[in-house]
Amino acid sequence: MNSLLPFLVFVIALLYSSAGFGGASGYLVAMNFFDIPANVMSSTALVLNIFVSSISFASYARAGRFRPRLLFPFLITSVPAAFIGGTIKISEQTYTTLLYIVLTYLAIRMVLFPTLTEALNWSPRPVPLWAALLSGAAIGLLSGMLGIGGGIFLSPLIILMQWGDSKQAAASAGGFIAINSISGLTGRFTNGTLTFDEFGFSLLAVGLLGALIGSQLGAMKFSGAGVRRALGAILTIAVGTYWFNFP
Repeated sequence: MNSLLPFLVFVIALLYSSAGFGGASGYLVAMNFFDIPANVMSSTALVLNIFVSSISFASYARAGRFRPRLLFPFLITSVPAAFIGGTIKISEQTYTTLLYIVLTYLAIRMVLFPTLTEALNWSPRPVPLWAALLSGAAIGLLSGMLGIGGGIFLSPLIILMQWGDSKQAAASAGGFIAINSISGLTGRFTNGTLTFDEFGFSLLAVGLLGALIGSQLGAMKFSGAGVRRALGAILTIAVGTYWFNFP
């Protein structure tokens, strides 16, 4: 295995975990450069996603940033909606173009502009149950259609709606991604499509190290603005990868 790949996984895990994410999209892009078989790539990325997001969630929770109201209501509808999303077939080019237009806006918004949640006298808005259920369903549907954890949508939503600050959003994203990814892993194991061997374990080791460092930086060292910019950087990487490869 090329020594560059473990380094890339370490950096991806560090960066993504600092904002509460697991990094699945980043691992897939990195492994794709080295001609890894598709099933090995997807299985390895999924396992890494679970462990990295779980570590990130634990770090933010220990730092007192976890708010149950910013996670559990969204999960009620996201899990079944993700299942439904996985059965939907639409024009991939049209859909992903619209999707990444939205993500481009979010990336610019997170990187360049402060949010009201960073004001000294800010207090969170209550999360209406109907809004959480509806948002969870929409995020779950998108996640199922795209095969991702969904935290990349949930975290900016929490911040922009002022339901929680950047670190609370990161904690919720970590839990959200871990639970949805575990569901996906269970499905793969049941269907016999899980492929995780020595290759995966070698990447998992460096991914865990990156997650331990990154999540501690995000939860304990970075300011709220720092976590927001980390989120913006991740969104920028995601949209940059897409637009660079756009036909």
